[in-house]
Amino acid sequence: MLNNNVLPGKQGLYNPENEHDSCGVGFVCDIDGEKTNDIVKKGLKILNRLAHRGAVGADPKTGDGACILIQLPHEFLSKVTEKEKIDLPSPGNYGTGIVFLPKDVNERSFCRNVLHKVIEEEKQSLLGWRKVPVDNLKIGTNAKEAQPFIEQIFIKRNAELPLKGEDETLSFERILYVIRKIA
Repeated sequence: MLNNNVLPGKQGLYNPENEHDSCGVGFVCDIDGEKTNDIVKKGLKILNRLAHRGAVGADPKTGDGACILIQLPHEFLSKVTEKEKIDLPSPGNYGTGIVFLPKDVNERSFCRNVLHKVIEEEKQSLLGWRKVPVDNLKIGTNAKEAQPFIEQIFIKRNAELPLKGEDETLSFERILYVIRKIA
């Protein structure tokens, strides 16, 4: 019989001193930093096994949302943006984000224009928008009613940003953060 109150001993990257309650958190990585589709598959497997992630309302199919966080998949993004006629620069020279927009076409256009204006004010360039494929067949009624229009935005880094190793990346990421907060 398994005793759930006994933790395994320290081994590899595991240390029982770091154990604490983390409702709904999973973690998968390659210790050598290799990027593989297997890591994404394992992350999705963990996500599917997290039965309790927090809020679930009267509709048991409507939860609080979930995601996996990965490094920027440049090869994949280059392929999918070709269809949208978006020419991505090399990695590190663009940023991307998922944007939840209103369902109403006019409101959505207004929001896109606000983002475009802020991007220009921050001296960066809008590369374009990509409609994100969505499968909402398994979500609950409440979630379907509130489902936003989801698009992906691509922003080109201003080539005049200082080139100082990691400072360059941090500088651009700070600008992207500012764009998000202002918009």
